[in-house]
Amino acid sequence: MATSNPSAASTNEKQGAPDPDDARKPDSPTDIKKRSWKYVFTKTIREFSSDQCTDIAASLTYYFVLALFPALIAVFSLLGVIGQGQSAADAILGIVDEAAPGGASDVIRGPIEQFASSPAAGFALVSGLLVAIWSASGYVGAFSRGMNRIYEIEEGRPFWKLKPQQLLVTLIAIVLIAIAGVILVISGPVTEAIGGALGLGETVTTIWSIAKWPVLAFVIVLVVAVLYYATPNAKQPKFRWMSMGAFLAILVLAIATVGFGFYVANFSNYDKTYGSLAGVIIFLLWIWIANNALLFGAEFDAELERGRQLQAGIAAERELQLPPRDTKRSDKAADKEEQDVAEGRRIRLQHGDERAEGAGERTGRSRHRDDAGDDDTRGR
Repeated sequence: MATSNPSAASTNEKQGAPDPDDARKPDSPTDIKKRSWKYVFTKTIREFSSDQCTDIAASLTYYFVLALFPALIAVFSLLGVIGQGQSAADAILGIVDEAAPGGASDVIRGPIEQFASSPAAGFALVSGLLVAIWSASGYVGAFSRGMNRIYEIEEGRPFWKLKPQQLLVTLIAIVLIAIAGVILVISGPVTEAIGGALGLGETVTTIWSIAKWPVLAFVIVLVVAVLYYATPNAKQPKFRWMSMGAFLAILVLAIATVGFGFYVANFSNYDKTYGSLAGVIIFLLWIWIANNALLFGAEFDAELERGRQLQAGIAAERELQLPPRDTKRSDKAADKEEQDVAEGRRIRLQHGDERAEGAGERTGRSRHRDDAGDDDTRGR
């Protein structure tokens, strides 16, 4: 089908792309050549700028703020069922206080304490949880659109197929965060009991206070891996618990958080500039930095896939060759665009003919006047 939309055309062409797990592709990082690695890193930086990922991160920050509080409601509703809402709130706030720069944690402290102290029950719990998941899925939808730009593909999944997938991804993320909260809360008393039984006292508790960070990192890895795998319309290679892009994103986020925290603590004057809003500004900037880190990791994964394809002899230097998950939506959009183009052409031709006819009539009248003038001249 011919189309005037290059993106839609390329999406349709990608239906014949090689299988994501094509045997020709290098399967291990050690199989990728040095020249390919250099190409991947260089291309990642260029594409991050070309895809305007900082703007996408700003959009994601907006959707994150809209999704944050519904997600917190959902998490603490689940934790409230087992009576661990307040304990989880204390544990989460403690972690945020340690990790977040400046006064960023002050922005969410009040809502978290409120959600933890007023858990819903029965129908209110179920309905509130469903509404919260639906609202929080807005961030996943925005992330999906950003991933489609990174993977150079149009969204082809129809709404009835796309929205349930986004809701499922949102639910998985909420459940993982809730599980992390339960582990952080319950393991404290458990480690104290184990330490007392073994005669190790506070040693076990100290070990756990260090081990909770890998637990939290593991949850973040899973959430990022699910986002990277499920959100784009491009079919992905086999799901890996931790892609190299996810590892890079978390590493960049950790370094950026430390750097931003150091800047806020030593050089910034947000308090003087923004007054009581300083904590809000710092929080938003931190979320924006986090989204940039996520998008950078996604770009790296996409360019690593390009490098694997190129090394396998697949022509991916211009566009990634990954087949779309679905093309119904993009096909329908292309058809509608063709109809608009055809209607526009008819309007142009019709009015062009009318103008031509009008110009012809005016030319005829002008010639008639000229001929009449010539006759008068000859008569005189």
